[in-house]
Amino acid sequence: MIKTIIASLFVLTMIFGAELQAQKFSGLDKSPADIAYFRPEKNAAPLVKVVYSRPQLKDRTVGIDLAPFGDVWRTGANEATEIKFYKETGFGDQTIAAGTYSLFSIPGKDEWTIILSKDLDVWGAYSYNPDNDVARITVKPSTSEESLEAFGITFAPNGDAGAQMVMGWDTVRVAVPLSYQY
Repeated sequence: MIKTIIASLFVLTMIFGAELQAQKFSGLDKSPADIAYFRPEKNAAPLVKVVYSRPQLKDRTVGIDLAPFGDVWRTGANEATEIKFYKETGFGDQTIAAGTYSLFSIPGKDEWTIILSKDLDVWGAYSYNPDNDVARITVKPSTSEESLEAFGITFAPNGDAGAQMVMGWDTVRVAVPLSYQY
């Protein structure tokens, strides 16, 4: 009886041990994922969540080697960036229903087009379809003295009923106006 139990345990260990050893995990992503939230005040429920990946400059130039001027860009790396509005939101001069959208951009030297698309779970901008745009706005980029090696998105309050979603990479800064009815 004991020999049977030991033999059974040995066989189970071999089976499950082999399965555990067969698991392969990928290494760290070169463009790590990040999340940015906008909350109108500390500890308040979020109004916006952006899920994106953060590509690095690595001695390349924004507008030429990365996010080329005039091309549709996924506004980050890897999968297209997704933005979730928890309530109806003013996006520039347009009103956007609560929901989740892909965030694309068309960078330019003097102007950026910011696009919300109903296409979700898409890799890059390779399958971008303008027929699925929900909204497009244009904004003027600015420059900063501070250079950012990794692309980033943050939020800055903009008065009592809004915020700016600020995208930055190298010395380029792009502020997208958002507004809310409280």
